[in-house]
Amino acid sequence: MSQNQHGHPKGLYLLFVTEMWERFSFYGMRALFTLYMIKALLFDVTKASQIYGSYTGLVYLTPLIGGYVADRYWGNRRSILVGGLMMALGQFFMFLSASFYTPEESQLGLMEVLMLIGLALLIIGNGFFKPNISTMVGDLYEKTDHRKDSAFTIFYMGINTGAFIAPLICGFVGDTGNPSDFKWGFLCACIGMLIGTTVFEILKNKYICTPDGKQIGLSPAQDTVHHKHDEAEEELERASKSSPLRLIVSVIGAVLLFFIFSMNFSGEGGLFKDADWIGSAIFAVSIVMPIFIITDKSLTSVERSRIWVIYIIAFFVIFFWSAFEQAGNALTVFADKQTDRSIFGWTMPASYFQSFNPIFIVTLAPLFAMLWQKLAKRNLEPASPMKQSFGLFLLAIGYLIIAWGVRGVDASARVSMIWLTLMYLTHTMGELCLSPIGLSMVNKLSPARFASLLMGVWFMSNAAANKFAGILSGCYPYDIVGGESIPHAKSFLGYQITNLYDFFMLFVVMAGVAAVVLFFLSSTLKKMMKGVD
Repeated sequence: MSQNQHGHPKGLYLLFVTEMWERFSFYGMRALFTLYMIKALLFDVTKASQIYGSYTGLVYLTPLIGGYVADRYWGNRRSILVGGLMMALGQFFMFLSASFYTPEESQLGLMEVLMLIGLALLIIGNGFFKPNISTMVGDLYEKTDHRKDSAFTIFYMGINTGAFIAPLICGFVGDTGNPSDFKWGFLCACIGMLIGTTVFEILKNKYICTPDGKQIGLSPAQDTVHHKHDEAEEELERASKSSPLRLIVSVIGAVLLFFIFSMNFSGEGGLFKDADWIGSAIFAVSIVMPIFIITDKSLTSVERSRIWVIYIIAFFVIFFWSAFEQAGNALTVFADKQTDRSIFGWTMPASYFQSFNPIFIVTLAPLFAMLWQKLAKRNLEPASPMKQSFGLFLLAIGYLIIAWGVRGVDASARVSMIWLTLMYLTHTMGELCLSPIGLSMVNKLSPARFASLLMGVWFMSNAAANKFAGILSGCYPYDIVGGESIPHAKSFLGYQITNLYDFFMLFVVMAGVAAVVLFFLSSTLKKMMKGVD
């Protein structure tokens, strides 16, 4: 492996390819998922949004479990193998679900059961896969190596190369207008997952190692990269393991929060009437787990300060992703029903719009990587929190663009696809300021013994965001009845949503306020990072 400080280790490109195929699988399925529920399972928009939000929320919650198992027992490599195989099996169950489609609607119950089994396998498998491959990217470099932001931006290109290809291929064979064809899109997603897992298993021993040749991602018993010889640190770790009270209090706190979030405080129809059990679990764990980690007695004051930075940034990330992830749900419905998709007589499938963001990522990521490197050489590079506030600003601008495009448009009209295109372009620039920088920041600020677990906490913020995104998608002001958009006014925290302009302006305000607050907090957060940036 090259130790050239100007290039990158070859292991980065193996992880690039592995993640590319995993994201091909994820985004190929996601491009079809909402359309499948509405057109094949005949769910309404509200129910489809709730299931979509629960699925994507749990996908980002289970990395907590996968991160813990990897840190304590399996190591990154075995976790990636198990996770990859489980996700491939999950995609196969999605294929089986769609295979039972009939126009007579006679198999809807069986289709839904098979879909739920597939979703469960995808959720658990992703939990083992996602935090561990991201952690291994950072482990290829020394802790203070300034190439990390650039490396994670390149890795992010792998994510988005797969995300770009997936809707085109899976959408081409699955989103044909015939609901019986959804199964072929899910089968393609299954095959992609198997390819990525196989490539990783064949090449991992050769390329996944440190600059001095030590293997990365082994089980804790075999790990020589993060083995701790410092007696004081070992003593602190033993102290952290000797306090079961903290675990008991955390479990009780999670259970109490779970029931509080599930309660119907209006009292209409019963205390737990229409309770969202999955959402309640996601939000409860998202609060308790960070507290559990930060109260670990083995943490030094410097480590605790850095972890607080991760938590604060993760909180703001929730606002970013809850708006950004409308792409797989509300914006897919918008593309399908309110967007003119005609190009020289050809009607582009609505699922193809989900390739816009990743192709912009692949195009712009090298430019952003070079930008950060050039600014760093001149000591002008913004701190990570400042970059992420820029990302939120750009997200707000993107929604402002599309809000302007739909102003005054009624339910039966279709707007030019230029509005969605401009929105996705602006959101992409915001994403490049926030997401890869966040991955790099978590890796740099995390104590080695909590690396995968804290990466799981980072993804946990995505879990809360995606579940919140599903709730917000339920505010979409139209229902789909008989293939037509029927106006249906909604409200969110007293804000009345009667048309698409109101809906998109909700995200403008949410992202804009978060951006301003984070901008003014940036200097304080930089000091809390204690010299790491």
